[in-house]
Amino acid sequence: MAERNKPNELYITRIYNATVKQVWEAWVDPDKVAKWWGPRGFTLTTKRKDVRTGGDWLYTMHGPDGVDWPNHTKFLEVDQYKRLVYDHGGFEDKPPMFRVTVVFSEINGKTKMEMTMALPTAEAAAETRKFVRKAGGDSTWDRLAEHLDKEHLGREVFVINRTFNTDINTMFEVWTDPKHVMNWMAPTGFTGTYIKADIKPGGEAFYSMTGNGFTMFGKANYIEITKPYKLVYTQIFTDKDGAVSRHPMAPTWPEKMKTTVSFNEESSTQTRVTIEWEVVGSATQEEHDTFVKGKPGMTQGWTGSFDKLEEYIAKV
Repeated sequence: MAERNKPNELYITRIYNATVKQVWEAWVDPDKVAKWWGPRGFTLTTKRKDVRTGGDWLYTMHGPDGVDWPNHTKFLEVDQYKRLVYDHGGFEDKPPMFRVTVVFSEINGKTKMEMTMALPTAEAAAETRKFVRKAGGDSTWDRLAEHLDKEHLGREVFVINRTFNTDINTMFEVWTDPKHVMNWMAPTGFTGTYIKADIKPGGEAFYSMTGNGFTMFGKANYIEITKPYKLVYTQIFTDKDGAVSRHPMAPTWPEKMKTTVSFNEESSTQTRVTIEWEVVGSATQEEHDTFVKGKPGMTQGWTGSFDKLEEYIAKV
């Protein structure tokens, strides 16, 4: 989450590949919301959901560790397809934890969602920000993107976002300049080295990543580079000579993946990076299933790289 103006507020924004009506329905329909609400790995049981001004939503989130999290939402304002305002966490015996305002707007056939969480104090906002990050709460909005793509575009995709404290041009540079990329790209516990790096449309990079007692090799082929907003490339695993291979620890992982990296300027000093990962080329059903089941591991892997990027960007 990125801080916008007031110190007691948390702000998040996303662009979804769906109409405003489709995004709204994903929020208000109990069957649809059960497919994406909560951090990755959580499931949801709704006891009641009455989305109208004065209505409420009573539900329980079930963590992957078996812990249940009862929740209560009181809707204060419901303006269909435009705006939701609600208090979160309040029951008869305690006040709400924070107030949420969600605004939906159409942008070139897609939907911009802007969410503001207002807490009593700046200190409470800081603690909530830490809790959300530790719990993986931002993956909720990534799961919404995945749900919308699958339901309305028929596309199975993995999505992850992170906002960094740097300007968009610097962020673009550390993703596209070989002198920067391998300082942070490799997963936690690994170091990366370019054998060849030709990062341009039609270009190719050949690299190795070493850690945990073994070395992996791979190639990236660049499809689109639009400075400073977008980077698209495909990836394959290879052997040390550059011949097509498979993930050394996951033989049913798909042969070829497509990575789309979008850079969005949230302010002059903050940039949100959005990763979309999908299977391309020929792949068996088993390989597609491996991809879908592997999303928690993908989250862990990209989170590790993002953590390294966050540390690195502070030094650039």
